[in-house]
Amino acid sequence: MPKRFIKRYMPTPEKIRAMKSLHFLGDVLHEPNLWHINRHAVCRAFLIGVFFCFIPMPFQMVAAGFFAIWFNANLPLSIALVWISNPLTMPPMFYFNYKVGAWLLGRPVLNFEFHLSWQWLSERLLDIGVPLYVGSVVLGVVCACISYLVIQFLWRRKVRSDWGKRRGLREGSRPLGRPTK
Repeated sequence: MPKRFIKRYMPTPEKIRAMKSLHFLGDVLHEPNLWHINRHAVCRAFLIGVFFCFIPMPFQMVAAGFFAIWFNANLPLSIALVWISNPLTMPPMFYFNYKVGAWLLGRPVLNFEFHLSWQWLSERLLDIGVPLYVGSVVLGVVCACISYLVIQFLWRRKVRSDWGKRRGLREGSRPLGRPTK
């Protein structure tokens, strides 16, 4: 895995602990596994971050951070992965989630135009909201599990490859036989 790349862009635990806005968390941020880049912490971070990027809710990063702390996952990576759903990707992602939810619930896909008003929200909330959240949860779980398994596979493959290279270097540097006198 690109461990050096991730470490380069990830804030250090000391920088995070120095932020005054996070002092209310106390000793929670002192857990070492929240900052380590190892297979288990990174895989859990992908599971959490990818799941919450599919859920249409405010403060996705806060929810991902809470669950990263709870499940002892890599905290910065969990929060960063939530940004897969950003202002550019949200409309197509959430529309696809809505279509999947409508298909799963056996409802027709409604043709609608979004109007930011309380009247539109109150009239359409159940018609659109239920299929949207059903599709979001189903796709979030599926994509999160797939990302977890893919990261597990890639990490293990990289470790096996590195072991093979080291073994080849060790065997190549050994003398082939006993020297004769």
